[in-house]
Amino acid sequence: MSDVPGMSDRIHMQHALRLAARGLYTTTPNPRVGCVIVKDGVVVGEGWHVRAGEPHAEVHALRMAGAAASGATAYVTLEPCSHHGRTPPCADALVQAGVARVVVAMTDPNPQVAGRGLARLRAAGIATASGVLEAEARELNVGFVSRMLRGRPWTRIKLAASLDGRIALADGQSKWITGAAARADVQRWRARSCAMLTGVNTVLADGAQLTVRDFDVERQPLRVVVDSALRTPVTARLLQAPGVLIAGASDGVNRAALEAAGAEVLLLPGSDGRVDLAALLLHLGGRGINELTVEAGGVLAGALLQAGLADELLLYQAPVLIGQGKPMADFALSSLTERFAPRVIERRSVGDDLRWTLRFTDPAQAFTGSIAENGQ
Repeated sequence: MSDVPGMSDRIHMQHALRLAARGLYTTTPNPRVGCVIVKDGVVVGEGWHVRAGEPHAEVHALRMAGAAASGATAYVTLEPCSHHGRTPPCADALVQAGVARVVVAMTDPNPQVAGRGLARLRAAGIATASGVLEAEARELNVGFVSRMLRGRPWTRIKLAASLDGRIALADGQSKWITGAAARADVQRWRARSCAMLTGVNTVLADGAQLTVRDFDVERQPLRVVVDSALRTPVTARLLQAPGVLIAGASDGVNRAALEAAGAEVLLLPGSDGRVDLAALLLHLGGRGINELTVEAGGVLAGALLQAGLADELLLYQAPVLIGQGKPMADFALSSLTERFAPRVIERRSVGDDLRWTLRFTDPAQAFTGSIAENGQ
């Protein structure tokens, strides 16, 4: 039996979502989840999931609430799990604590849960409600939902460009088009990402490292290089730290040297002799990558766009003109009717630059199916 959510439910769920957001940089590959336990209008317990392998948000909140959890209402941003993973089922913990009601923002897209957690609660006589601030909860875990339902990470392309749409001069110079504030902002997006993706040309031209810098993090994202011919030199700065995956299309004499230098080499040849990008994203999804941020040149950005693999564009636009140079995305259209027209989500000033957040994918529509329906 379900009751109807009210305004107080929204207020408490907002609190739970703020708690969940504290795990923005730490929970991967798990979702970001917050929980608030309320009794007689008073918060008696709260918690959030910090990192994989540690207690879930519900457990932290129940420990704080203690005996006061009996007869209380639990607000959880994601349906309580019903299966044994690294930790016991949270649905069972709520039942044992004697809560009277559980309100969730969204059901869990994980097929191991997918409604079973709520069903277990109802079977124990606990009233449930779902869908409270669902859009906000989905946004917080857009990468986790993407991986569960599409088998691949939410893919965000980050670009820094001039007013005339150039990301570098004709000779490749790109440091720096945007200002210090924009570059610092980029570090936060790297920090929340499970993996960073670039192309071999960017590695060769810029000495890209793709690590999180000047921002306190517990872990670095996996760094992935699309390198069809395995041209990445063993002296690349990227290889100075562990956690590098090089995706190639054919074996080469450089493979053994790259592996000896600490890189993981994965061959995913496509029909065109280049790396199969769709297969690469599925591989990354299979290894628990929720959010993937792409920092690359126009060739790779254009290839992802044309393949329909880009979900979001994070564009930092500097108030400068640089004339002839390299375009943001290198692709060709035969007609203007084929143009890409992403939806504007946000425009925000970052220092003297403007940050555009644009979406090609609407999570509310794209993530309504199941893994089976999406061919995974």
